[in-house]
Amino acid sequence: MARIAVFGAGGTIGRCVVREALDRGHEVTAVVRDPARLADPDPDLIVETGDVLDPATVSAVGRGRDVVVSAVGGGDGPGHAALIEPSAESLVAGLHALGGRAPRLIMVGGAGSLRTPDGKQVWDTPGLPPGVLQIMHAHGDALAYLRGITSELRWTSLSPAGTIEPGDRTGAYRTALDDLVTGPGGESRISTEDYAVALVDEIERPAHVGRRFTVGY
Repeated sequence: MARIAVFGAGGTIGRCVVREALDRGHEVTAVVRDPARLADPDPDLIVETGDVLDPATVSAVGRGRDVVVSAVGGGDGPGHAALIEPSAESLVAGLHALGGRAPRLIMVGGAGSLRTPDGKQVWDTPGLPPGVLQIMHAHGDALAYLRGITSELRWTSLSPAGTIEPGDRTGAYRTALDDLVTGPGGESRISTEDYAVALVDEIERPAHVGRRFTVGY
C-alpha cells in the first residue's frame, strides 16, 4: 500500500486517479482549497485543505507520504494555464525542502509537446483554439522546468493521448516516451479511467522516474 496525496483531486482526472488508487487499496489524501466543493467523497478518502502554489503546504502534505500526484490545471483557458508551471515550481520547492524524505512526484502533463507521426508536435496542428494552445504550451513549459531541475527529486510527467475524455475502464493501454500514441486509423485517444490506470500502475511499478511518458490505445 502506498500513501498517496493528490492535488487537483476535484477535477476530472484527479477524481479518476483517486478512485483508481482507492480501489487498489492505497491510502489516498485529496488536497483541495475548499473541501466543501469535493463532491461525494469516498468514506476511505482523507481530505486536507491546501494550496498547490504554497511550497509550505506541499512540504506538509508530502511529509510521510510515498507519492504526491498533481492533477492541477487541466481545464481550458488562461486561468488554468496560469497554474501549471507555477504549480510545478511550488511542488518541486516544497518537496525539495524535505530532502531525502521527499516523496516521488507524478504530474499530469499535456499532449501538446508530443511528436506526431509527421515529426511535428501536437501543438503545431492547424486550427487549435487559442485556449487549448495556452494549456498545451503551459504544460510544455512545466515539463521543460522538470527536466531542468538538478535536485535528487524523483519526478514523472504523464502525458495523455491527443484526446482524453471520460469513458470505460478497460485496463488496457500502450505507452511511449515523447511520441504520440496512435491507433491504426491515426486516432490518438485514452479514457480518463484508463489514464488513471496507467498512472497508478506507474506508482506501483515505477518505470519512468526522471522522464515523461505518454499513454493511448
